[in-house]
Amino acid sequence: MSKRRPNILLITSDQQHWNTIGAFNPELQTPNLDRLVSEGTTFGRAYCPNPTCTPTRASIVTGMYPSQHGAWTLGTKLLEDRVTVGDLLGEGGYRTALIGKAHFHPIGSTEEYSSLEGREKLHDFAFWRDFTGPYYGFEHTEMLRNHANEWLVGQHYALWLEENGCANWRDYFTPPIGTMDANEQFHWPIPERYHYNTWIAERTNALLQQYKEQDDAFFLWASFPDPHPPYLAPEPWCDMYDPDLLTIPEGAPGEHEHNPPHFGMTQEREPDFSAYKETGFGIHGYHSHVRMTEAERKKAVAVYYGMISFMDRYIGSILNKLDELGLSEDTIVIFTTDHGHFFGHHGLQAKGGFHYEDLIRVPFVVRYPGRVPAGAASDSMQSLVDLAPTFLSMAGLPVPPAMTGIDQSAVWANPQLSAREHIVCEFHHEPTTIHQKTYVDQRYKITVYYNQTYGELFDLETDPEERHNLWDEPSCKELKAELMLRYIWAELGKEPMPMPRISHA
Repeated sequence: MSKRRPNILLITSDQQHWNTIGAFNPELQTPNLDRLVSEGTTFGRAYCPNPTCTPTRASIVTGMYPSQHGAWTLGTKLLEDRVTVGDLLGEGGYRTALIGKAHFHPIGSTEEYSSLEGREKLHDFAFWRDFTGPYYGFEHTEMLRNHANEWLVGQHYALWLEENGCANWRDYFTPPIGTMDANEQFHWPIPERYHYNTWIAERTNALLQQYKEQDDAFFLWASFPDPHPPYLAPEPWCDMYDPDLLTIPEGAPGEHEHNPPHFGMTQEREPDFSAYKETGFGIHGYHSHVRMTEAERKKAVAVYYGMISFMDRYIGSILNKLDELGLSEDTIVIFTTDHGHFFGHHGLQAKGGFHYEDLIRVPFVVRYPGRVPAGAASDSMQSLVDLAPTFLSMAGLPVPPAMTGIDQSAVWANPQLSAREHIVCEFHHEPTTIHQKTYVDQRYKITVYYNQTYGELFDLETDPEERHNLWDEPSCKELKAELMLRYIWAELGKEPMPMPRISHA
């Protein structure tokens, strides 16, 4: 068994439901993720700290909650003065890189808050030819910002398309940068050779080769944008699954009657969410969720699954490269996603202010031969905010006191242990009108809303599908009070302490 410091390979998808790995869901084919499951430990109670991209991605690299690191919602950015796990690993002698989706910055940009991932910069190809970092602790980055055919295509991915002979790449993306019809659904005519899955695997493998040749320890993040909508995939992946053979999640009649008002409003054809708007920008999930036809809903699930299987193929390419280079024994591989996804669960689609398990729970697999048990499963709670302190601990480096995530290294080595008793998930999407936090322990879940007397309370043991909100149930009054107190303790417990107390006064 090697005694060298471990390499760290973080592989993430984007917006992937926790139950979409073939090893646990026979309706999907994911042979390479299944391989990780068989060779590592699966943590079934893993959660995101926020059910949207930027806040959680910033938490992954800072080890801090969105309410602490500054990127509190979509349309904000991770403050540049925050110390990241890449900074610290780099100072400790690691090579650090990110390939794929970063989303630490918003699409918009202002003079005060400039954005390297904003619309003004995405298509500045002269800039991207010369820029590969540093970026938030990653000495080397190659990025993209689009999902499927979105006009946000640009950065290093677009350069790679041109350099690899895809002269007509604009045909596969929507206006104003491209010419593809934005109304086309499900089938994306881009050749697989030019899909970003291919690019991410190719560039990740090139870095692995480089690190091997130079005998460097590395922290490498391979960040795939799929299966985040739009639901588009090239052949054969778009037609891989027959919609009529899949289980399509549904809402239950009357399940939102006792939920906060925005749940029921999503089931209206023309809901009025204007009272929730403060900043004037779009609010994710606060709209009608019932406009898709039955055929569209079923096909969307089929393509979503196809996107996962497609991505799995290229995750396999990366795992095979580790084997080929003889790096697998010395590399911790973590597979997860930034947050979950609705594809019909509770009558909902995509994401928003609905803290069901479908949205805040994430797939989470860790492989480290000889140190993390193979073929094991654990219900020890994990949060993505724990990744940074755990990486530092496993690299033998000190964890800064400002990090509020928990070191899970002992639990990864012995999954019967537990490092945390609860999860806190935040969703602060508008300054005051959309601001909620959820506390989850082994059995119960409670969600509180800023300045509101409504909320949610679910017993995950007796009601795992979260159909019966117990918030106003008279028999649960004492339970609610107890959980509110536990939630307040959890909030107090996650306050950062940037330095230890060193004297009496």
